[in-house]
Amino acid sequence: MPEKFLIAPYEVGLQRNMKPWMIPDKSFSELNNAYIYRGYVRKRFGSTGIGGTFGLTPELSRLRVKVDTTDGSGNTTPAITTPIAGDIGQMFSIGDEYFTVVIANGDMLSTSATATTYTFNTATGAFVIQGSLAATDVYWYPTLPVMGFSNYESALINSEPTYAFDTRFAYKIVNNAWEREDGETVPGDALWSGTDADFFWTMTYRGSTPDDNILFVTNYVRADQMRYFDGTNWTSYAPDFIAGGTDTIESCRCILRFKDRLLLFNTLEQVGGVNTKVFPQRVRFSHVGSPFSATAFIEAPNGTGGGLKDADTDEQIINATIYKDRVIVFFERSTRELVYTGNSADPFIWRDINTDRGVESTFSVINFDQSLLGVGQTGIYACNGYNIERIDVAIPDEVFEFHNDDDGPTRVHGIYDYQAEMVYWSVPEKTGASKYPKQVLAYNFANNTWATFDDSITAFGYYYNDDDRTWADMDLTWEQYDTSWNSYFIEQDYMVPIAGNQQGFTFIISPDITSNAFSLQITNMTIASGLVTFTVINHNLQSGDWIFIANCQGITELNEKILKVNVLTANTFTVDEQPAVTGTYTGGGSILLVSKVDIKTKRFNFYTQQGQNTSITQLDCFVDRVDDSEITIDFLPSSTNISLRDDAIATGTLLGTSVLDLSAYVLVPLEAYQERFWHAVYGYSTGENIQIRMYWTDTQMKDGSISLSGFGLHAMMIYAGRSGMI
Repeated sequence: MPEKFLIAPYEVGLQRNMKPWMIPDKSFSELNNAYIYRGYVRKRFGSTGIGGTFGLTPELSRLRVKVDTTDGSGNTTPAITTPIAGDIGQMFSIGDEYFTVVIANGDMLSTSATATTYTFNTATGAFVIQGSLAATDVYWYPTLPVMGFSNYESALINSEPTYAFDTRFAYKIVNNAWEREDGETVPGDALWSGTDADFFWTMTYRGSTPDDNILFVTNYVRADQMRYFDGTNWTSYAPDFIAGGTDTIESCRCILRFKDRLLLFNTLEQVGGVNTKVFPQRVRFSHVGSPFSATAFIEAPNGTGGGLKDADTDEQIINATIYKDRVIVFFERSTRELVYTGNSADPFIWRDINTDRGVESTFSVINFDQSLLGVGQTGIYACNGYNIERIDVAIPDEVFEFHNDDDGPTRVHGIYDYQAEMVYWSVPEKTGASKYPKQVLAYNFANNTWATFDDSITAFGYYYNDDDRTWADMDLTWEQYDTSWNSYFIEQDYMVPIAGNQQGFTFIISPDITSNAFSLQITNMTIASGLVTFTVINHNLQSGDWIFIANCQGITELNEKILKVNVLTANTFTVDEQPAVTGTYTGGGSILLVSKVDIKTKRFNFYTQQGQNTSITQLDCFVDRVDDSEITIDFLPSSTNISLRDDAIATGTLLGTSVLDLSAYVLVPLEAYQERFWHAVYGYSTGENIQIRMYWTDTQMKDGSISLSGFGLHAMMIYAGRSGMI
C-alpha cells in the first residue's frame, strides 16, 4: 500500500549547490521558464509590444526614425538620406507598407502592391521609394540594439516620459509609437557613436535654476562627451575643472545627484587641451547649486567650487548608487562608501565597506529597501551599507557560466519588478557564439528563490502607460492573459518594467501575460530543395528554441506556425519541419520566442534512511485550470536521465499515462468553474531514487493553446512505497 507525501507550498526554487538527491523536497534541480511565486510554481513573465495596440503592430514597438513624408504621388524627396549609412536587415515603413534591405546598394523587398521603385544605397544612406502611399510619413528602422531606457523626471507625478537609446539615437513614445527625440533637423545626424557595449547612464538633476529639470546622459565614450537634454535639445556637456577651457571633464561612467551637487564617477578628462586620460578611481563633484555655472567643477581648495576624490585602489569604479542617503560605490573587487562630511572645504571622503567583494557589471545593480544587489565576478551580492554578502548560495556556480568575451560583464542588465516581487538580470551565456544575452536569471527576493528564463534582452527600464488599455488593444487570448482584467499593467500611469533587444524591439514584461511579444524581424527567406532558410539579423537563437511566425508576405504557409529552430549562423537558421511553401518572400515577417516550461524536481526517495529503494505509482497535481492545455510528466530513475516515458513509447510498454490535463474534465462539471483542481497521472517507476520532470514535448510545443498559455503548479501528492533494499 503506497504512502502519500504532500509537496507544498513551494518555497526553495532552483537549487544547484547540492546534488539533486540531497536538495530539499520543495526545491528543483531545474526550473526553466517557470519560477516560485507566493508558494507555487508559475510560468515565467510574458510580454507585449510597448507601442501601438500592445502587440498588434510590432513595428510600432521598434525604435525608428522619421526620415521623410511622401508627396502626393507617394514618392520620397529626391536625394533624401538616412542619418547614418545603411545595413542589411534594416527596414522602411510607409503606413502598412514595408521595405526591407536584403542586399547592399540595391533594390529592397517590398510588401507594397503599388510602389514602383524602392532602392537603398547602404554606403551613403540614400534611398528612393516611388509610387507608395501618398502624403504618408516614412520611417526608417536602424535595427540597432537597445542600449538603455530613462525616465525623464519632467512631468506630473508618476507620469514621467520614457526615453530609449540605441547606439546612435534617442527616442520617445509619441502617440503610442517610438519617435526620434534629439532636437536634430529630420533626418539630422547621429547623436552618439558608441559600440553595442556602450550602454547609457542617465540622471535627472536641476538646471541653471532649481525649477529646471535637466536629463544628463553618458555612454562613457570620449568622442560623444556627456550630454544633457532640456526637453527640446541635446547639448554636449564637458565642464572645466581648471579655468581656461583646456582642462575639461569629457565623460564618466556614472552620474549622481547628491547633497545639491552633481557627482561624476570614473572620469575621462582632457588635460592641457591635448590628452584624454582615464581616472577610473575618481569622483569629481560640483559646487552646491547650478551645474551649468562656469565654476561648477573648478577645483577650489576653499570649498567654494568643485573638487575631486581619488580612492586608494587600482580598481575601476563600476557603479555608484544612492542608498538611504548614502553613496555606495562598487569597484571591480571591492565596495566603498563616498561619505558626506558636511565640511564644505572637504565634503567627501572614502570609507571601505568590503575590500574583497565588488561588482563588475554597471547595470546589474538593483536598489530596493533592504539592500543593493549586484553581479560580481565571483557571486551575486547584497550590500546593506555596512557589509556585502552573497545571495546566490543556492546557485553558487551560475556566475561562472556567464560569457566574459565580447564585453560580457558589461552586457549584464537588471530590473526590479515591484508587482511581481522579482529581480531579473539578462546575462550572456558561454554556450553559442552570440555576444548578446540569451538568458534571464530571475530572483524572487521575497522568498530568496531562483529560476532561469530563455530570452534575449539587452536593456531594461520602466514605462508609464499613457492611458488605460481596452481588450481591443490586446493581441492576446484569454488563455494568454493570466489575471483579472483590472491588472495594474494596463492602467494609466502605472510604472511597468520594459525591455529591449538587439534588433531595436521594445516590450512591456508582465507575469500576467503568458506569451511573448514579437521581437525579431525576418529579413529574407530563401528556398532550396523545399527547405526554407531564414535570414534574421542577430537572431540570437539557439538550436532547439521555438518560435512563432506571423505577418509574412509572399510566403504565407509559415504564418501562425510554431516551429523548432536549427541554427546555421548568427544571422540564419532553418526550422525542423515546414509545410510545402510557394511564392517569394516580400517582407513583413515577425517572430516571437515561444517559452518552453521545463522543470525537474529533486530526486525523491522517502526511504533512504531505511536503506530501501522507492517506487512511485501515482502523482496527483494541484494545478491552475488552463483550458485546452496539458503538460507531460516523466520519471527519471536512479540518478539517471533515462526517460521511462520515452523508453515505454519505444518498446510499446504500457506504463500508464504521461499527460497531465490542465483543462477541466468533461465528466466533472464543477471543474469548468474551478480556478484550480487536483488531477492525477498514473504510472509505475522504481529505483534508488526517482526524479519527476514536467515539460512540454515537441508535439505540445507546436500547439499554441498549450505553449502560449499559462501554467501553475500549487502542490504535488506523491504516492510512494518501498521497493527492495538499496
